[in-house]
Amino acid sequence: MLEEKIELLLEELFKTPEFSDCFLLEVKLHANQKVEVFVDSDTGITFEKCRLISRHLEQHIDENGWLGEKYTLEVSSPGVSRPLKFPRQYPKHVGRTLEITLQQGDVKQGKLVQVDAQLLTIEEEVKRKEGKKNIREIVQTIIPFDEIKKAVVKISY
Repeated sequence: MLEEKIELLLEELFKTPEFSDCFLLEVKLHANQKVEVFVDSDTGITFEKCRLISRHLEQHIDENGWLGEKYTLEVSSPGVSRPLKFPRQYPKHVGRTLEITLQQGDVKQGKLVQVDAQLLTIEEEVKRKEGKKNIREIVQTIIPFDEIKKAVVKISY
């Protein structure tokens, strides 16, 4: 119930020009009066935007007494270890390596080179045998979003 109220508040906030590139990923309510809100943006979420979103939510939570006087509210970006959830998260990761688990269980890893509304394209290294030689080549693989079970950005150091 509280999660729905927060979702509605953010839906309205994200219609304003300053936050129009933002979107909600998840709201988690914990037993100890702790609320975690994960947001993202088409251009990358900043600390300042998280702070402003937090202040907006705090104002409504306090005014309506939804959590009483003592609660913890954390508004943050999902972080690189969390899977990509929506197609609109992919374009800002073009050029990065993704590990993609497909619905049928296969795992693909490659550099994200293109994204459109229905699918993405990665460049991956494949190995094949040609006689006694092992041949490695870079191929482009097209993956429709509806075939993706999980996708995580792989950070290289």
